Amino acid sequence: MKIIIVGGGQVGGYIAGLLLENGHNVVVIENKERALQTMRRNGIGEASILVGDGTDALLLEKAGIMSCNALVCATGTDEVNLTAAMMAKFEYDVPKVVARVNNPRNAWLFNSGMGVDVRINQADIIGHMVADEMNYHSIMTLMRLSKGEYSIVRVYVDYHSPTVDKSIAEISLPAQAVLIAIYEEDTMIIPHGETVIRAGQYILAFADEAAMKELNRIFGSGESV
Repeated sequence: MKIIIVGGGQVGGYIAGLLLENGHNVVVIENKERALQTMRRNGIGEASILVGDGTDALLLEKAGIMSCNALVCATGTDEVNLTAAMMAKFEYDVPKVVARVNNPRNAWLFNSGMGVDVRINQADIIGHMVADEMNYHSIMTLMRLSKGEYSIVRVYVDYHSPTVDKSIAEISLPAQAVLIAIYEEDTMIIPHGETVIRAGQYILAFADEAAMKELNRIFGSGESV
């Protein structure tokens, strides 16, 4: 996939490195010298870096915005992220626009009307991770989606869970939850009905708040399923 990242600071540079490692075509737009030097030290080559303002239409076109699959707005300034998001969505019809929220008070602005398909609110994510740690034993929120009350969560299968050694078909899962993947050491498993749950696995799931509580009961050391 061809992905443009506006902002090459700690967040944008890290995202760029991950995407490049996974074989994507990435271009990062950044104008701060320190961030540029850090990216270069971290192995992001000149072919993936454009120096300048990420809200400059000519620079975005040079980066290939008219043919890109996604644009990530990752600067430390909400105004810049929103401007880049609106340009990407409404001027260039980019299929997927992801934007970072820096100030939680501005989160309400990051919506589809402003060109944002997915918002990443770091304060919200951290807050929910802390809340999950207090409320649940087995679940960590990885991402809260901007539409609705759904989250992508990581579920730990406790050794005392009643689901251990059962197939997914044998487990009564909540209706508002979907199991996306199962991780076991370095192996990823796409779950099916016959997939057997093992203690110590991590499950990536999509769920609302009520379903998260049920997943915690099912895969934690709760009562019988």
